[in-house]
Amino acid sequence: MGTGVSVVRVFTDSEGNFGNPLGVVDSSAVAPADRQALATQLGYSETIFVDLPTSGSTTAHARIFTPTIELPFAGHPTVGLSWWLKDRGLPIRTLQVPAGIIAVGYEGDLTTVRARADWAPEFILRQLASPRDVTNADPEEYSDFAHYIWAWTDEPRGQVRSRMFAPELGVAEDEATGAAAVRITDSLSRDLTITQGKGSIIHTWWSREGWVEGWVTVGGRVVDDGTVDAG
Repeated sequence: MGTGVSVVRVFTDSEGNFGNPLGVVDSSAVAPADRQALATQLGYSETIFVDLPTSGSTTAHARIFTPTIELPFAGHPTVGLSWWLKDRGLPIRTLQVPAGIIAVGYEGDLTTVRARADWAPEFILRQLASPRDVTNADPEEYSDFAHYIWAWTDEPRGQVRSRMFAPELGVAEDEATGAAAVRITDSLSRDLTITQGKGSIIHTWWSREGWVEGWVTVGGRVVDDGTVDAG
């Protein structure tokens, strides 16, 4: 019998469209040595394995895998898992991943996580002249590293159009990348609303207080796409 994998889409628009698929797996169902292979088989940009919290607990522990490597932190898996736990009656306030402890929030239909920008993988942030240039970009021109290309759609309002390519992580193009959103928010030092990929929406908030410098909150909407069997 295969392993049951819950699938959610993270960073949808307000109608529940678009978003980045995420596999959520109960850690107890898969031995640590087998988790990378399962993530590779599933093929999602990330799969997250969670030690399910007990009823009444406000924290959980999780590990994150791309199809090729384990990551210490990523945005769309931590947002998606936090929503998934709340949807199952297990809301949390903190999430422990290898990079550190993430603060979790639930604000209306948005699920948010707060993390340090330097926990995110490195990306080459490349500003293009227009949103059309981003839309028309050829992924083959960005195949040597993790590239995050972007352009302003409305700079005064902090609205951005973006795409992300990371073939070395096993992700030719990512539909919505929370970690890259954290990086660009920290780089620009301002709150952003990002439209990535085909239409996914990511919200970020930059911390202005000196004592929390380097922290960014990233959030969005999540929908449940059911379960699949794998392994």
